[in-house]
Amino acid sequence: MLQIPLWKRVVILGLVVFGLLFAMPNLFYPRVESHNDAVAEIERMGATPEREAAAAGWPSWLPATLVNLGLDLRGGAHLLAEVQVEDVYVDRMNGYWPEIRDALRSERDTVGTIRRVDAPAGELHIRISQADGMARALEVVRGLARPVVSLSGAGSSDIEVAGDGDTIIVQLTDAEKEATDNRTIQQSLEIIRRRVDEVGTREPTIQRQGTDRILIQVPGIGSAEELKALIGTTAKLTFQPVVRRITNGDEEPGARNVILPSMDEEGVFYVLEDTAVVTGEELNDSQPAFDQNGQPAVTFRFNPSGARKFGQYTAENVGSLFAIVLDNEVISAPQIREAIPSGSGQITGNFTVEESTQLSVLLRAGALPAEMTFLEERTIGPELGADSIAAGRIACIVAFVAVLVFMGLSYGWFGLLANVALLMNVGLIFGLLSMIGATLTLPGIAGIVLTIGMAVDANVLVFERIREELKTARGPSRAIELGYEKALSAILDANITTFITAVILFVMGSGPVRGFAVTLGLGIVTSVFTAIFVTRLLIVIWFERRRPKTIEV
Repeated sequence: MLQIPLWKRVVILGLVVFGLLFAMPNLFYPRVESHNDAVAEIERMGATPEREAAAAGWPSWLPATLVNLGLDLRGGAHLLAEVQVEDVYVDRMNGYWPEIRDALRSERDTVGTIRRVDAPAGELHIRISQADGMARALEVVRGLARPVVSLSGAGSSDIEVAGDGDTIIVQLTDAEKEATDNRTIQQSLEIIRRRVDEVGTREPTIQRQGTDRILIQVPGIGSAEELKALIGTTAKLTFQPVVRRITNGDEEPGARNVILPSMDEEGVFYVLEDTAVVTGEELNDSQPAFDQNGQPAVTFRFNPSGARKFGQYTAENVGSLFAIVLDNEVISAPQIREAIPSGSGQITGNFTVEESTQLSVLLRAGALPAEMTFLEERTIGPELGADSIAAGRIACIVAFVAVLVFMGLSYGWFGLLANVALLMNVGLIFGLLSMIGATLTLPGIAGIVLTIGMAVDANVLVFERIREELKTARGPSRAIELGYEKALSAILDANITTFITAVILFVMGSGPVRGFAVTLGLGIVTSVFTAIFVTRLLIVIWFERRRPKTIEV
């Protein structure tokens, strides 16, 4: 007969309450972007769902996650950046030079003296004094080649070595350049994502476009300039030996040296050795701090490899100047007073608290492997999003009221119970969106409106089947039970096929299409749940209380 076990009732009601609790923050406190005081507090702390809730006075013991609003609803910044992958070729050649130099030194009797000479970008030119030993030199250098780490370049070497008179020419092979480009873009994507996540921004869109471009969309950020300041800095940190300090930036630095300006001292330049002792890639951590004079500073800590090199160099060069270089500017050039075996230290300069915090974020997230050129930048205000939300709210209300009226007129009391389940269904959709941290976009609102219209399909199938069963005069209880049993297969078939479509849209689509697929898929799950379980439970509870001899559907 028409019965639902107690444990099943508890599970159904528990799931409904659990879902509605996660949806409640979206209903009972407004978005804090509309409150200046809350905005200031959140910007200071870094925006997270919990902090938004705290700023709005939401109880800490209740779920505090909000539905993330996409760029088209919340406003934010849009950037299209081009990665200068050629910069990495230069770094690769610079990295190869010490290895090649050491390998050729063991063949000095054959090749003579070894000297690096000027070369086009992306190439390494090495001149030997004994041209007769060129064949041996080429053999040694080619022995340093490594296999290309990529499927398309399998079996290829990473460097191409040729001789021209007394000069060895080394450059990356085409296969290695392609693999390097892919690694550079992937590394840039990951570092940008880490930098954006460090400041608590939720649900950014960071994806590759074409061969060397990256699309960056961050909802909720104030302007494109703020986003560029966060991710547009290369944050390439190096520690380089100081040759001398000068006041003329046009002076000849000498072979394998570079001249870099001081960040804090106007008109002061430093001649540095081109090869860095340690780089920011070997940092483990970086945090804002204050120095012994109470001025903002940045602390850093190297990984074991970096700490070993840092400690060895400081031990061998006590009394020398050691430059800390950030993006080709000397932040400071302190004197090494004693060995620093711990691999940790402090960067001081004329920082503000905000600058020291931002620098630590950049260093902690890692250095971008190559410079980025911004081809397109837009700041999208929240006004358009507010209009879209208002229009979407009106569309949802109109659709909702139309469905409620139709169900009430068509199926009477049973239609009203289905309407209660429909209200729960919409709440569960927002609860799931909040729970999984999905982003709601304008197409996502369209998916919710569509779900509202589709949500009653299952109830219509059940109620029509109950009408058919009532004609057999088996009694209302048996008619309700058979109505749900015989309509179940049709309900599952119809919704599974639609759910498969939503999955395909999510997997194959991107951006707005995925937003629509998410709300459609979640809506299908919740509508099936409410139709098969929630509506049936409501009907059973009503039937047990009233015990009607006849029913009208």
